Amino acid sequence: MNNTSVEIIGCFNTILDPYNGITIDSQFLPKTKEEFELNLDFLIQTVKNRRNLIWIYIDIKKSDFIPIATKRGFFFHSCDEDYILLVKRTIENAIIPTAANHTLGVGAVVINDKNEILVIKEKVSNLGYKLPGGHIDNGEMISSALEREVLEETGVIVEFESIISLGHFYPHQFHKSNLYVLCIASPKTFEINIQDTHEIIDAKWIDVNKYLEDDEVLAYSKAVVFASLEYKGFIKANQEVLCHIKKDFELFFPIESKKFV
Repeated sequence: MNNTSVEIIGCFNTILDPYNGITIDSQFLPKTKEEFELNLDFLIQTVKNRRNLIWIYIDIKKSDFIPIATKRGFFFHSCDEDYILLVKRTIENAIIPTAANHTLGVGAVVINDKNEILVIKEKVSNLGYKLPGGHIDNGEMISSALEREVLEETGVIVEFESIISLGHFYPHQFHKSNLYVLCIASPKTFEINIQDTHEIIDAKWIDVNKYLEDDEVLAYSKAVVFASLEYKGFIKANQEVLCHIKKDFELFFPIESKKFV
């Protein structure tokens, strides 16, 4: 049995994964449907008794390859703008890791030296003023997403300090869950200059106590602000504790965890 991580089978370069499956990247697909069909049949026969799964990334430019794969037992797993990922079990009941089942969002509690909190009002919402925040983009870190969203919605430059709350909501967009990370950030500038005028109609500084007494403010937002006034939350940890990982990451620990921060 070949247990190396990379194996050439037909025209495909395959990479072994932790589920005893093999993955074929779209760059290794042949040019024609005929070549794809021939090599795919050979691949299935070659690995069916020693691998559990076959994963294939198909570029949108080769979407005519999809019916060929689905006729051989492949089904849709996940996708992005320019590809679809198909998977096939080669043994019954093989474990298939779940595709991304949530969206990510981030919000900010920003309070200045005057005890004023930074708030925004959205065009699409008939509610009152809320905390600035929005969607975390693919590959984006929590802290950088926070700073970007606040800048876009208010024009205020902030610096991430800590995570104060984590919300989990279901259902949300695309029939998925949503994880919403509320953070404390310190303002580095104070002038309001809304950049995202398509979504935000107003942004302002308002006295914290006045905001907490406003009946139009959601109880959820008030709870987050109260928590930020009383606790420090989870701050960014010393990245050296995972320096062996060759990928982007952020670590957060309670401020009491001196060993890591």
